[in-house]
Amino acid sequence: MNTATAVTARTFQRRLSCMTQRTLPRGILRPVELREAIAEHVRDGMTVALEGFTHLIPFAAGHEIIRQGRRDLTLVRMTPDLIYDQLIGMGCARKLIFSYGGNPGVGSLHRFRDAVQSGWPQPLELVEHSHAGLANAYAAGAAGLPFGVLRGYAGTDLVEHNEDVAFVDCPFTGEKLSAVRAVRPDLTVIHAQQADRHGNVQLWGLAGVQKEAVLSATTAIATVEEIVEELEPRPHSVVLPAWTIAAVCHVPGGAHPSYAAGYSTRDNDFYSAWDEIARDRERFSDWMREHVMESERVPA
Repeated sequence: MNTATAVTARTFQRRLSCMTQRTLPRGILRPVELREAIAEHVRDGMTVALEGFTHLIPFAAGHEIIRQGRRDLTLVRMTPDLIYDQLIGMGCARKLIFSYGGNPGVGSLHRFRDAVQSGWPQPLELVEHSHAGLANAYAAGAAGLPFGVLRGYAGTDLVEHNEDVAFVDCPFTGEKLSAVRAVRPDLTVIHAQQADRHGNVQLWGLAGVQKEAVLSATTAIATVEEIVEELEPRPHSVVLPAWTIAAVCHVPGGAHPSYAAGYSTRDNDFYSAWDEIARDRERFSDWMREHVMESERVPA
């Protein structure tokens, strides 16, 4: 058995074990409390991805990680926005693997910026990719491959600052291509619209890289808007079978202030307000204490 096959086999066995623990006889889903899922599956020092693109961003799960005081995490995200600003500002992160970071339509992530520029609340190591590069890194991890290949990075200085990117010659054409090291999180967390009674999870709308992030991870948690008897086929949907998900948590509104297509709308006012909240360390800390540490849900 080669290394890639062995990695994939081990991951499948871990997921199968988790799935067995969270289901009732005859394969009926037993939803897990979010607090319980985070306590069981998130440990200090892990590599954790909380993926969602524009919508379905797993804010509730991120807040639970903060409340449980996890530390020294390597965070992975294709487009880190407010939830990663909060995780970084609360001292959860040691390292960030990312492609683009900002408050969409507003500006900078001030807690992210403060950690990089001033080391507050602690220094933050950065590994920066292009969008295509990080997507290929997830895809390689999902396939059990050591790296992904793409046409990219040429003409940029990212290669000089990222040891996980290199140039290789195609053995068939001689073309110079970019190789990117596979990303394999210890845990991926996603938010989705629905799970069925068997634990299958369905999301639709802008899909981002949730599928690849789940399949590349050792373990995955899904928070969902609704648990239904059966999933109905939807255009452009992604269905993740039960064996890929270790825990399903029923968390309506779990993507707020982002949105879940068909269930909620984006809270644009919150994104705008966050710019001022996050600029000041004391104001940020007070807000997080009141709305996250001492509360289970951020008010709408």
